[in-house]
Amino acid sequence: MNKIAAIILARKGSKGLKNKNIKILRKKELIFWPINAAKNSKYVDDVIVSTDCPKIMKISKSFGANAPFLRPKKFARDKSTSFDAIKHCFDFFKEKKIFYKYFVLLEPTSPLTSNIDIDKAFKKF
Repeated sequence: MNKIAAIILARKGSKGLKNKNIKILRKKELIFWPINAAKNSKYVDDVIVSTDCPKIMKISKSFGANAPFLRPKKFARDKSTSFDAIKHCFDFFKEKKIFYKYFVLLEPTSPLTSNIDIDKAFKKF
C-alpha cells in the first residue's frame, strides 16, 4: 500500500488567466513547481496530477508526475469543487486497487510551496 500521495489539481479552464497552469514562471510551466516540490519530499510516494487537459497531462508527465486519467468535464467546471476532483481521483485509484493512507493537496498557483514545506507539515502531522 502506498502511503502518501501528492494530488495536484490543474484544470484547463480559468476565468482570470487563460491557461494559467502552464504559464511560464522562472523558465518552467507553473505546474512544474508543485510537481518538483512533491518529488523532492522525503514523505511523498506518488505525485498525481488531475487535469481535464491533454496538454497539461503531457507536460506533467514530462516532469515525472503520474497523470493516469483525464478528469471528466463535470469535475473541471468553474463551480466544481476540489473535493469532487479529489474524490474522482481516489475513486479511480480504488477501482485499480491502489490505496493511499494520506494525501497532500498542492496547487499550481502556489509555486513557492517547497519540499521543505511539505516535509515540515508531515513531520508535524
